[in-house]
Amino acid sequence: MAEAFNDLTLSTDKATRYAEVADEIASVLEGEGNVTARMATVASMLANSFDHYFWTGFYVVDPAKDRELVVGPYQGTLGCLRIAYGRGVCGTAAATGQTQLVPDVHAFPGHIACDSRSQSEIVVPVFGPDGQLIAVFDVDSDQPASFDETDQLWLEKILAATFA
Repeated sequence: MAEAFNDLTLSTDKATRYAEVADEIASVLEGEGNVTARMATVASMLANSFDHYFWTGFYVVDPAKDRELVVGPYQGTLGCLRIAYGRGVCGTAAATGQTQLVPDVHAFPGHIACDSRSQSEIVVPVFGPDGQLIAVFDVDSDQPASFDETDQLWLEKILAATFA
């Protein structure tokens, strides 16, 4: 019972921090229309708000390439430069338009190891005002099972509010 309570407390604390950073992001970005500036700010502010974030950033839809993502603004070690739709966690999120919550990246079929220290990952598709995919937001952790439904809910809310 105590373990379940501790998980609930951690989840509540995490949700509180997400709510705070969501307000901070909205305040900083008020009036800023440039998508790159918005992405850089989101990646930076989220990366600096959570200890379980190891790599944080965007893979942007490349309009010059059919069904391919190219690395965008990020915080962390060197990222993969390009990822095809359907390849790895990011490519799967792009191809399906659905968030990918992966507790063990080594068990994910076709996982791309841009950094071998990555253990778990969440990737959220990012849609523009017209409903078209513009990017995916990728967060890696060097610990297994670092992300849960709280991360998913808040990242989806923050990204929808920032880019829709």
